[in-house]
Amino acid sequence: MNLCNSITISMMTIDNIIDKLKKRKLKIKEFLKFLSQIEDKFFENPELELELLISNGLPLVIEDDTISLKTVTTPLKEQYFCVVDIETNAGNVKDGQIIELGAVKYKDGQIIDKYESLVYAKDIPQNVQEITNITPAMLEDAPILKVVLEEFKLFLEDDIFVAHDIKFDYKFISDSFEKYNLGKLQNRKLCTIDLAKRTIKAKRYGLDFLKELLGIGIEEHHRAYSDALSTMYILEECFQKLDKSINTSEKLIDFSKSSKLII
Repeated sequence: MNLCNSITISMMTIDNIIDKLKKRKLKIKEFLKFLSQIEDKFFENPELELELLISNGLPLVIEDDTISLKTVTTPLKEQYFCVVDIETNAGNVKDGQIIELGAVKYKDGQIIDKYESLVYAKDIPQNVQEITNITPAMLEDAPILKVVLEEFKLFLEDDIFVAHDIKFDYKFISDSFEKYNLGKLQNRKLCTIDLAKRTIKAKRYGLDFLKELLGIGIEEHHRAYSDALSTMYILEECFQKLDKSINTSEKLIDFSKSSKLII
């Protein structure tokens, strides 16, 4: 059975699962019972729901007869972050698509790997061409979107998904996955705007403003890989300002959403 063609697990279910696993490890039997109680669609097959969660990027660890959330115990120095940016020809999947995707895999101060690709599209609105300098001619020989999404999903694995304004990039990619029967993003996510607001004193928190403020010398703007790389450097700057108590991946995510400021 193709897991990606199965019913999508609701966000309420994901939030319930994360809240439960942030408190403690669970016995696998206990976890499967919990799944059957919170998601009626999978009442008769919680094992399938567990497979869906793992295949779609939720960082679950199964050891012996227990299951846990990897980010609860992963030290920041050992965590893989996938810093992502996309360019699109419209503001949502219904009206358009991704025309470029760039990502940087980052761990403990090092770029581990990178992914970048243009994506074939029939047309690009003139205003998008002016902003991105991506022209229709550049996309003529580019791979189709489904191929790029499949490659990116393999690249992403269960890393923490990082973006500058996470709401747009994460949702657009997740909606694109669903459109092509590739599942739905369940990776833990981190917004560098949210994290920067808690660690960097600035008048504004847009990508271009922070690049100038922090002296990030990447001149190319509104191209997926260069913006992902700029976002990675912002993430590094935020890490330097963190309190030592924020020492695991999940604590970092919680801090980015908190009302606390350390600047």
